[in-house]
Amino acid sequence: MRVDEYTAQDAVGLAQLVRSNETTPTEILEAAISRAEDTNPRINAIILPMYDEARRRAAHPAAGPLTGVPMLIKDMFQDYAGFPTSSGCRALRDIPASEHAEVVRRWLDAGTVVLGKTNLPEFGAKGVTESEAFGAARNPWNLQHTPGGSSGGSAAAVAAGIVPAAGANDGAGSIRIPAACCGLVGLKPGRGRVPIGPAWSEPMHGAAVNGVVSRTVRDSAALLDTMAGPEPTSPFPIAAPERPYSEEVGREPRRLRIGFTTRSPLGTRVHPEAVSAVHNTATLLEGLGHEVVEDEPDIDGRALTQDFMTLWYASLAGLVDGVKEMTGWDDAGFEPDTLMLAAMGRSLSAPEYVQCHTRWHQHTRALADFHSRYDLLLTPTIAGPPVTVGKLSPPEWLKTVERALIRSRTQRIISATGIVDQEVMNNLAATPFTLLANLTGTPAISLPLHWTASGLPLGVQFVAPSGGESGLLRLAGQLEQAQPWEHRKPTDVPSPTAAAV
Repeated sequence: MRVDEYTAQDAVGLAQLVRSNETTPTEILEAAISRAEDTNPRINAIILPMYDEARRRAAHPAAGPLTGVPMLIKDMFQDYAGFPTSSGCRALRDIPASEHAEVVRRWLDAGTVVLGKTNLPEFGAKGVTESEAFGAARNPWNLQHTPGGSSGGSAAAVAAGIVPAAGANDGAGSIRIPAACCGLVGLKPGRGRVPIGPAWSEPMHGAAVNGVVSRTVRDSAALLDTMAGPEPTSPFPIAAPERPYSEEVGREPRRLRIGFTTRSPLGTRVHPEAVSAVHNTATLLEGLGHEVVEDEPDIDGRALTQDFMTLWYASLAGLVDGVKEMTGWDDAGFEPDTLMLAAMGRSLSAPEYVQCHTRWHQHTRALADFHSRYDLLLTPTIAGPPVTVGKLSPPEWLKTVERALIRSRTQRIISATGIVDQEVMNNLAATPFTLLANLTGTPAISLPLHWTASGLPLGVQFVAPSGGESGLLRLAGQLEQAQPWEHRKPTDVPSPTAAAV
């Protein structure tokens, strides 16, 4: 298979070629590896190549709906037995996993071939993919810009044509943000829809979920079919869909009532390109027969963000302490930003944590009230075009202050300075729209319906009520047909060659 033939296909298309004996999993894999070797040095998307393991599996892949389809998996929550899961942290980069994550096992059972693991920020804690352990991933559309985060390595690899789809996960927008930055489809499933065990149960009370980024809606649907459903350790079952998700793509949605807003929940600036993305999408939706109304949930965005971040601080404190205990590393195994966030978590009392989590329900009720009047909420996915690499890094003076505060080991002093809260809010101003779906546990999707005047992708987000994945995929399929995007290709990575491999 020629590399240009390979990159022209999505995952469903490659699986069809294997079933019709027009190619083999090994031929497809070699094309994927060739593409990776051509492009990864420029974008730093793959941090752990697994080519020998992939070749072994491609020789005898499982028989399933995606037999022979190459995939990359994110290096967090997606353990592959025998290989480390670093979570972007130097303290974890050499510890092999003892078993597959359930979602990885399901992908392998579906016939996919995993050829490596992708770049991310430490513990997935940022909306950009830049870490001290692995360096920055870069956006194939413009190498000076971020592919987003935290699943930025996966998104960069898919946009560059290394694989048609890649594993991702989303605790605060980490599927949708990179999808928006890289011109991809990014579906965040609802709470409990996709397993995240067996090593984990419900990170951040279920706010963090597994999923994928892909180039086509049908690939996202097909991969959701392989992932969805409870595992033995799932804390609760949720209702199965009426039909396979793949059958929703191409099924005409009913006339929908959609509320939209371009106002940042934080009251911060929204770039005119992001505003245009939503307004143009609203016009497209009206042309397809849907009702579109400017409206938004009755939620205090700053209060919601603070309630989310309070639990994130505490969760990160527990995570850092657990890694230290398991590995024997001290603070040197972690980035200063991570240690500062963890210190914020340690400054909290148990009653503060419980009260904060209780308030999550108030935000969930407010979104449910909005969905009693509207089928979907439409917003920008991010507040502006993808930022340049390093743009959101702390300035050097702040890094110096952070190091001094960490050495003080006085958690309350770190909290009292307000430095962490301010820096977090500054970063979230670029991505203020995605937290809502994580905190409430509702499904949401980013679709590549806009490109800026400078040629950068800028996605829009739809948020559905609980259990609304099927409806999102029906509408996404309709929009993909009305305004196709798969033909758009990045210009800042080498074009696929016609050479056979």
